[in-house]
Amino acid sequence: MNRRMIQVTAYPVLILALFLAVAESREDNSPRPNILFLFADDQRADSIHAHGNPHIETPNLDRLVQRGYSFRRNYCFGSDSGAVCVPSRAMLMSGRHYFAVDHALTDVVTWPQLLGDNGYTTFATGKWHNGAPALVRSFANAKSVMVGGMSDHLRVPIRVLQADGSLSKVRTGERHSSELFADAVIDFLQDYKEDAPFFAYVAFTAPHDPRQPPQKYREHYYAKRPPLPANFMPQHPFDNGSLVLRDENLAAWPRTQEIVGDQLAEYYGLITHMDDQIGRILATLEQSGHADNTLIIYAADHGLAVGSHGLLGKQSVYEHSMRCPLVFVGNNIPEGGSSQALTYLFDIFPTVCDILGIETPDGLAGDSLRAIWSSEKESVRDTMFLAYRDIMRAVGDGRWKLIRYPHINHTQLFDLEADPHELHNLVAEPAQARRVETMLEQMRTWQRKIGDHQALSTDNPKPFTVDLTGKQRKPDKWQPEWIVKKYFE
Repeated sequence: MNRRMIQVTAYPVLILALFLAVAESREDNSPRPNILFLFADDQRADSIHAHGNPHIETPNLDRLVQRGYSFRRNYCFGSDSGAVCVPSRAMLMSGRHYFAVDHALTDVVTWPQLLGDNGYTTFATGKWHNGAPALVRSFANAKSVMVGGMSDHLRVPIRVLQADGSLSKVRTGERHSSELFADAVIDFLQDYKEDAPFFAYVAFTAPHDPRQPPQKYREHYYAKRPPLPANFMPQHPFDNGSLVLRDENLAAWPRTQEIVGDQLAEYYGLITHMDDQIGRILATLEQSGHADNTLIIYAADHGLAVGSHGLLGKQSVYEHSMRCPLVFVGNNIPEGGSSQALTYLFDIFPTVCDILGIETPDGLAGDSLRAIWSSEKESVRDTMFLAYRDIMRAVGDGRWKLIRYPHINHTQLFDLEADPHELHNLVAEPAQARRVETMLEQMRTWQRKIGDHQALSTDNPKPFTVDLTGKQRKPDKWQPEWIVKKYFE
């Protein structure tokens, strides 16, 4: 074959290579998507209609589930305090587990800060529980921000990020929190005309208590009562070390079916009301012309017991308190897809960086989840680890879950496939002895990996049981008068 024939034969290969290079260049140079992050407060993973709960009405969240990809075993990693939302949000913003970041996000690059450094216009509204300095450092724009943990939903203390980079004085919001925060991001979307992509962070305080949705929403669920949780109990069967605190004081011990039923109706009412506000936001996004190039992420900071296991709060490592929703919606993300892979909230940071082609900072604990919805991987980790203060540790592989309570030398083993509500402790069964030993070693391996030095047993265990019947309670300052009268008097 002569040289000319070789050259002619090579032309199609060269043309194909050139075409692929141009296509790759176009993909790399295509506009980065806007990002709309919708973040709920205290929302259980099982409180979305499209995820299998027929007793709650969430039509707008259902749309996101149908249009996007859901991670059905998503977790908050845990907490070093009873205010679980504080470390949860620090982990979300930093991409690190709470053993590697403080509540104030000191000396770490936050997710919105990194986006701002890479050409994004950043905006925040709603709850910010990690200190004003981190807020100012992370966002260029902020409106109707509540710097703190909770409030009466009808009297939200809000601030604005001013042009000089300082936060305004506090004023009281004039609408329900979910409406107030929706209004703020709707104004942002309607007014946004810049060429740069935006990152809009919308942190609702619903469905966190006080459980005070507008009256028509709670009346709706009083009349159409959801069933009690399958693992409802009047009291927790043993002292887990976190039975008496603000969240748990919201109802007397023992819990009654009537009281928990009312609180569950109010909780669902808050979620449905928030869902309506999310519908307003999504409609504005469509009308603004930004929808076709916007990545939408929906998540919550952790779950909530609301009667499960005799608990009301989130201060445990049970599924109802540590599992939370996570949904991604956007171009090249499969519609209606889902995964049972073990994921954490701190995976969101590296996932977004992967989508955008932005290099992640050093020290992140999370992993990109993009390979899961693109079918390149089935999972990013084989086991998950949960920790709450110094009193609980858990490890699981998606089916089997082991919980250890170091201060009372107690262990629980659950088969989540057969017992998703964690009711039947299998730890004493002889057939499970090897499994318990293996999972305790997995727990120790996790502890070594993350720098957790908590001993898993004690020579002086605390009492195992406690009866809280008749214990005195006081309402916190944020509860409105009708809730005080109903649940405390």
